[in-house]
Amino acid sequence: MMQSGYAYVTPQELRIGLYVDLELSWMSHPFPKGNFKIVSQRQIEILRSMGLKRVRTIPGRSDPPAPVQAESSVASSDDEEQSLSPPADGADAPSMPQAPSAPSAQTALTAQTDAAAAQRDRRVALIAAQRASLDHCDAQFEVAIRLYRQVLERMAHEPTVASALCQQLVGSMVSDLLAQSESSIRLLSETTGDRAWMHPVNVTVLSLLLGKALGMQTDTLRDLGVAAFLHDIGKTRLPDRVRLAEASFTPAEYRQYQSHVTQGIAIAQQLNLSNDVRRTIGQHHEMMDGSGFPRQLDAQEICLSGKVLALVNRYENMCNPARPAAAITPHEALSMIFSQMKDRYDITVLAAFIRMMGVYPPGSVVQLSDGRHALVVSVNSARPLKPRVIVHDPEIAKEEALILDLEQAPSAGIRRSLRPDLLPRAAADYLSPRMRICYFFERASDPVRGEAVA
Repeated sequence: MMQSGYAYVTPQELRIGLYVDLELSWMSHPFPKGNFKIVSQRQIEILRSMGLKRVRTIPGRSDPPAPVQAESSVASSDDEEQSLSPPADGADAPSMPQAPSAPSAQTALTAQTDAAAAQRDRRVALIAAQRASLDHCDAQFEVAIRLYRQVLERMAHEPTVASALCQQLVGSMVSDLLAQSESSIRLLSETTGDRAWMHPVNVTVLSLLLGKALGMQTDTLRDLGVAAFLHDIGKTRLPDRVRLAEASFTPAEYRQYQSHVTQGIAIAQQLNLSNDVRRTIGQHHEMMDGSGFPRQLDAQEICLSGKVLALVNRYENMCNPARPAAAITPHEALSMIFSQMKDRYDITVLAAFIRMMGVYPPGSVVQLSDGRHALVVSVNSARPLKPRVIVHDPEIAKEEALILDLEQAPSAGIRRSLRPDLLPRAAADYLSPRMRICYFFERASDPVRGEAVA
């Protein structure tokens, strides 16, 4: 049956020389390409085993059917008979054809097809593994958001329950983090919803990672995590109009906004949280140069956990501001903090944070050294200079794109960071840069590893 230059045949009509064009996705067949000329009986057998009712072919690129050979003449039969007869006495015996020493073309092609099928199976397994890892991180983030809501709902009437929920969540996160010899910071799927729920979870994740990088012990990490989780809890006692800092605030409104810190300390006391947790909550807006609030503390008066929380909180607010139009990229946020604000933050803590996040933190849009565009999706906090990226490749569906580990592809370096609005439309649609940057951590030694191709 012909249709727009194509012909359809049944699997039984397949033959060597036909050019087939499989109407299947790249991952739904075991061949290196979806269109090719049949050159072996093995390919025909594989095609017939796929359960297809019909196969599309391209007659214009197919070889004509082989002509039916005529029966051999009597003379040629006689000659063949003679050639197979034993030689007469004294006559030289005809040389017999030698068996080829190299594998036949069909054997080589079969091996090639089998290798391609094995590679395809491995790719399917890798894609499934990286999807499962991302789904797991997404699910953990959602659990943390739900628990934060429950803490807010119960803290007034059931403070003991609210405190237990908070400490249970943070304790579990700390245990998971410390069980990992190396951790990766993972960019999550596009998250929609109220920023008020995402912000404390983001700050908690990054604070715990930074605390671990600084060598904090288990109990100190737990207190830091609880303080990070509840650092903005005092805003629940403020009027809606002053919960988020605005440049247009009057002096009175700004003082009211600043009061969320002391309100947070009071709530932490009601929840019977430790002195270290309360102190860290009280310092999450204090600065090393004395310009912070509410107490304008000197550098020597700020505890290490307070220094960590103040830096992480600032970074997260720059990437995920209340007004999304004011957001800057993770790369820009780190660069701006280092170049314009480093006097406000402890230099040791800031250096550890930059090492942990990498020059191009997860969520950064970058251009590789070969000109391709990519999205940074994961950074190993112990080896941050070679992040893992999703690369825009028009020949592969974005749902089937493997994460490329730049540590395994030395020739594929990063040339520069880009703002998402500067991406070509096709690359932007493919990479889907996040409006909200959300993070979680995963084991760096996970089995998901992209093909190291540059």
